Amino acid sequence: MSESIPPPGSSEPEPIRIADEDLDDLVSALTRTMAEVRQHGVILDRLGSEAEDESGSGPTGPDPGAGDEPGSAPPLFILAMGGAQYAAELAELSAWVTHLLLPVYGREIGSTRPWCAKWHEHPEAVARLHALWLAWQQLTAAEAGQSGPSTWHRDHLDHALAQLRAPDGPFAACATSPSRPAHRVLSTPDQLGLAA
Repeated sequence: MSESIPPPGSSEPEPIRIADEDLDDLVSALTRTMAEVRQHGVILDRLGSEAEDESGSGPTGPDPGAGDEPGSAPPLFILAMGGAQYAAELAELSAWVTHLLLPVYGREIGSTRPWCAKWHEHPEAVARLHALWLAWQQLTAAEAGQSGPSTWHRDHLDHALAQLRAPDGPFAACATSPSRPAHRVLSTPDQLGLAA
């Protein structure tokens, strides 16, 4: 093992070079790892909140950005988020849609399979894509086992894309009128006065 450590005074090792065709795999693996770390953080926050509540040393009031009850974990689904949390979640979702979902599953756009470049301005699309992304994070993790990705395709991806890209789905009018009035930023719970 001491052979792998360069002796003092020697030049630094050569930088690692990655072939271009391997970069997509690397980006996908990194995205998945970041999503898993984020999910673990949510779980740890929940466990920490539960431990504080049981010991009586928890917070006495609601945590900004947290759920309705003191000490509760932040919401997991994007429609329940507000403000900075919603913006951060939408940015992560957008990266996943742009770098993984559309390049792999986007297919050709047409009147029978519409898509809108402003999907983030369609509340139904945001909700469905976020749910799809949450399922992807769970079912592509090692804990999901070898059939996890197949389950994601069958139970989540196929149905979500069929709904989003249906001729009468949320993007239907975008094919004929890109400036359609239905384009709007999703109202978050804090904008509606529902957030705690």
